[in-house]
Amino acid sequence: MKIQLIRNSTLRIRYNGHVLLLDPFLAPAGALPPFAGIQTNPTVELPMSPEAVIADTELIMLTHLHPDHFDDEAAQLLPKFLPVLCAPIDQPAIENKGFNNTTTLTDSFEWNNIHFEPTPAEHGTGEWLQKMGHVIGFYLKAPNRPSLYIASDTVWYPAVEAFITEKQPDVIIANSGGAHFPDAPPIIMDIEQTIALCKAAPESKIVATHLESLDHCPVTRHGLRAAATEAGISESQLFIPEDGEILDFSPQ
Repeated sequence: MKIQLIRNSTLRIRYNGHVLLLDPFLAPAGALPPFAGIQTNPTVELPMSPEAVIADTELIMLTHLHPDHFDDEAAQLLPKFLPVLCAPIDQPAIENKGFNNTTTLTDSFEWNNIHFEPTPAEHGTGEWLQKMGHVIGFYLKAPNRPSLYIASDTVWYPAVEAFITEKQPDVIIANSGGAHFPDAPPIIMDIEQTIALCKAAPESKIVATHLESLDHCPVTRHGLRAAATEAGISESQLFIPEDGEILDFSPQ
């Protein structure tokens, strides 16, 4: 399994010999308005061309339809025949963009000897949970491959912890940017919650994403690493890739 962070939470994942694309967000820097009143978004450019990001994609996974996870540029560039995995609530909007091979992930799904399951996620707490709407995560496994849990835009809460305890995933993708709006609590994991995740899954490899690309995500790579080191979380457990970096979790 190879995981390439593109930007924000957009990932190219090579799993069981197939190329999967997660949450494609392909807009150029500054194309979206500020989310926190600081600067336009995204705050950085893609590390490669949009065409290179989507090249060879065989399946698309969408956790939800916020513009920093699936934007107009991606919808225009991606071939409409590609299979798309999504939540039932998002299917009509995706099909309205012309995609004609959507599968709603409500239980489990088998594709090219890869097993997919939806996972629980809450995109915030209190009133912000209602404002942010529905999100799903993904759990992938295949014979003789590491299992992969994509937590998506979620805070750390009991259902996530229970899922990790049950499944014991080999690799976990955590959106760790601490996104929040002015005078509001985080709507995804922040430093403290990411460290709690690491401690709850000591045998898992954690990959922190959703960093340094949006104006409402204050967590930096340096800040997360420093806090993790202070908490006793090693670099062999918590990975904090740069945009464009490829991590290899293939069996040794």
